[in-house]
Amino acid sequence: MNRYFKKLGLVLFLFGLISIRIYAWEIHTLIAQPVFSSMDEVVSAEDVLVTSLEEFLILAELYLEETLQEEEMWARSNLEFYAPLPDSLAFKATNDVESVRQRFARAIRINPQSKLISYLQLVPGAKPGTRNILVPEDVTPLKENDGFYNVTFVKLAPGDSIDPLSVLVSANHEPDLGLDIGLYENNDTDWGKYYGMGTQPFGDAKLEYGSQAPIHMGLYHEAALINMVAPFVKDCYPEYRIHLYKTLSELAFSLGHDYWGWRFMGWGLHYLADLTQPYHSRALPGVGTFKMLVMNVMDMMGRSRMKDDAIRLVSNRHMAIELLERQLLERAYLENDMDYLHIKTLSAERVIPEYMDLFPREIITKKAAARSKKLDKIIAKNFPHQLVSDPNYKLGDFAGKNELVDVLNNSGNPEALKRLETELNDILIDFSVYGRSYARSILSQTP
Repeated sequence: MNRYFKKLGLVLFLFGLISIRIYAWEIHTLIAQPVFSSMDEVVSAEDVLVTSLEEFLILAELYLEETLQEEEMWARSNLEFYAPLPDSLAFKATNDVESVRQRFARAIRINPQSKLISYLQLVPGAKPGTRNILVPEDVTPLKENDGFYNVTFVKLAPGDSIDPLSVLVSANHEPDLGLDIGLYENNDTDWGKYYGMGTQPFGDAKLEYGSQAPIHMGLYHEAALINMVAPFVKDCYPEYRIHLYKTLSELAFSLGHDYWGWRFMGWGLHYLADLTQPYHSRALPGVGTFKMLVMNVMDMMGRSRMKDDAIRLVSNRHMAIELLERQLLERAYLENDMDYLHIKTLSAERVIPEYMDLFPREIITKKAAARSKKLDKIIAKNFPHQLVSDPNYKLGDFAGKNELVDVLNNSGNPEALKRLETELNDILIDFSVYGRSYARSILSQTP
């Protein structure tokens, strides 16, 4: 019987997340800008000199060897699911400039094809000035780059002077540029075969973005029965990334490489933001435990319609709410409407708690998971039925998916957009609080 339930859970979660989008927020710069442009410690910080990753790594080699060893011990001691770094990948100081980037990428287990060039990602409406505009392929190895409309990348060069806010806001989106792609042994990548992370616990191991699912999602608060029969759903790595990049940021600041201090900080903040999104804290929001089990029994009997329908609805609703938030903020930036509700909420002054390592799991994702059912219902009631409640319809095929604000305004439901905006507004508060807490904790260690 125990083996049966384990198999049941395996079927549910390995295949139940295949179609679900792995973004939490479409473009992270949109929510990061108002949060940190209203944080005194960020806006009052002095401009920093841009340095290449290799320049920082060579300077920091001896410190990195010890710091990353300590970070590995922290992960092994605090993350029960953590797959230990193979000894052969541990960072060693060799003073070899040619190999230092590769040695670093292996030691922190990121995609070695990540570009990691010096650049800025501008918010909509911002002018590039005299800086050279980059195409997406300059900043990401990803093949699917059709989502970068209204996004401008500009080039930075070593020696350039740049304000910390721009570095931080740009870096906040960078993990979605392919840093966590192909890390598992069944992802058909060379590095996945020697990174030691085992097989991908959930998500579609064959899809490009699907392979980052366990790194960007925090499924720590599923029902007890689900955790019992499918304990691997907790094999999620955002806590590891959040702690790792906090440590690297503090190291960079301590060595006077402030550019990389701000950039690593932005990387860590990305995962905090991901965890505030309810669709990143629950596998199938709106689908109860009993229904999950029933639909997988049916699937095991060869009747997959119930499971397939549930997956499609969750996928469409996940996509709908992300696209809507992106479009609301893009419109505000393009119209220079800094009094827009979500921008005011993200930039509002708040009581900021002292950061603790337990925040991602015990506070942020717990609150997001608790909100997931309500958000799912609000989406179902306020978007046009076909877009989010018809399992035969794929939202990605909808010609108007990039004009959802207009779709809602013309839906015949005058309160629909307001209800969705209000619910999203409540969700965004957590990043404005805990994002600042994380940043302030790092900056408090700065000499």
